[in-house]
Amino acid sequence: MSPDHVKLRKFIRPLAMTLLCIAGSALIFTALFVGYNAITRARFFRLEHIEISETGKVSRQAILEATGITPGDDLLRMDIRQIGEQLLRNPWVETVRINRYFPDSLSIAVTERKPLALVNMSVVYYMDSKGIIFKSLDSGDNLDYPVLTGFTEEWITTDPEGSREALLQACALLGALREKGSMILADLSEINYEKDSGFTIFSTSGALQIRIGSDDFAPRIERFARIYSDIMSQKKNLKSIDLDYDDKIVIKKKSDIISEAGRGIHVSNKKG
Repeated sequence: MSPDHVKLRKFIRPLAMTLLCIAGSALIFTALFVGYNAITRARFFRLEHIEISETGKVSRQAILEATGITPGDDLLRMDIRQIGEQLLRNPWVETVRINRYFPDSLSIAVTERKPLALVNMSVVYYMDSKGIIFKSLDSGDNLDYPVLTGFTEEWITTDPEGSREALLQACALLGALREKGSMILADLSEINYEKDSGFTIFSTSGALQIRIGSDDFAPRIERFARIYSDIMSQKKNLKSIDLDYDDKIVIKKKSDIISEAGRGIHVSNKKG
């Protein structure tokens, strides 16, 4: 064999091996692609069972309509993140958890927001226990919640941190009323917030003003709750009540001022 033939064989052999490897890889890739398509089109990866957690405001039908999910959908190719984002557009939905269970099941667990109060800013909104204003009220929505006033959409937009802190304080106040002063909460018609003076609540009976301030709500409400029944029996003669003290309650009547310090009640005959 001539030297030229030897050189040619040395060149052709690795070239042939390279071409065989490329062809083999192409065949493997094609087989995988065809196999993947066959698997994804197979019946056992088609959605048949949709489990949805029990909800109050968001119905099963509303969830299915929001996501566009239907039996027979391709479970493997389903975009779980996009489904979650679609559900979170509903103002009642706080969190979403979605799980696929192969070969044919999908689970959707929705946590709903629970209103704590109404916020009246010309338009009335629901606020939840985290101080988040999440939905304007529609016809038929429940109005049986305390009403917060003193907040504006402009303030919330221009001062998100300050307004957020005030809304969280409102949540703390309502929590203290539930825990320490349920009878006060039951007679409450409005909670007004002012940046300088804090919170003032208005009772339903006689629209009595009760100033509470901006912090340390629980001990003030607990102190007031001890004498609430006695004080409210005099509500026709009351002008205002100020709880914004560490150790006393100042009650302003039409003709005098009564201050409660510690356990005793002290009366002064100052006019005002």
